[in-house]
Amino acid sequence: MTHTQGEPEWVVTRDGRRLHAMVHPGPEGFTGPTVVFEAGAAATRSSWAAVQPEVGRHIRAIAYDRSGLGRSAPDPGGRTLHRMADDLNDVLDHFGPGPYILAGHSAGGPIVRQAAARRPERIAGLVLVDPTDEAAEVLFGRAFRTGERLMLGVSGVLARLGLLKVVFRGLLRDIPDDVRRDLEREAFTVGTTRTHREQARTFLDELALWRHDPPMLGDIPLTVVSGGLGGGMRARANASHVHRVTLSPAGRHVIAERSGHYVPKTEPEVIVREILRMT
Repeated sequence: MTHTQGEPEWVVTRDGRRLHAMVHPGPEGFTGPTVVFEAGAAATRSSWAAVQPEVGRHIRAIAYDRSGLGRSAPDPGGRTLHRMADDLNDVLDHFGPGPYILAGHSAGGPIVRQAAARRPERIAGLVLVDPTDEAAEVLFGRAFRTGERLMLGVSGVLARLGLLKVVFRGLLRDIPDDVRRDLEREAFTVGTTRTHREQARTFLDELALWRHDPPMLGDIPLTVVSGGLGGGMRARANASHVHRVTLSPAGRHVIAERSGHYVPKTEPEVIVREILRMT
């Protein structure tokens, strides 16, 4: 491998946009499912850099950039949850018939659930890592939405001033040099904050509808990994994760005891273990 996250490959969506992916092909002659990683709201493929290579030692592992993030082309049609799930299914179509394990972090959790519900026959399992979940009522209150709007506005200003990476400098520590260079070039740009703002415009409203009409996952095995560190918000998030696994006939809940929200960075080994359990 010439890069920590594998070799680049381009995926063309059904409407002609180019999405950038990095592929670990797995060991020669491997059999079993392929893992595809879906990052959080404003995150790129690089957020999986501590997880994907370890999974790739055993099976094929693919991380990609959603439209408008990383090296992928923006989406003039908007960034609804519906369109993001379509894009993920286009990625799966590109890499073959499956089966697939989908791993989604944070806002990537609802995206993989929606994509899986549309084509459940090719999904071998879901691993949701500290996911955003409609069972967390706090997401839909005025305080959370006001805080999100403020955060998006401040992030945009900091990106224009070139200061956003200072705020998130912790994400740049203790990572391979090639991944750090990718993040410094791609993760803290005005374009990234613009895409994040476009995603947020409809995301919570769409997610709120799932409280009464969620994606149907049938008997797809489901594991939710929750961060173990934090205060009251953490307790409410983890309660929503417990609720999610109780609705699955093959549900499993795991606590990453030394982590807050960024489990893919702080305890990647927990995620690797849970993915490999499904293979």
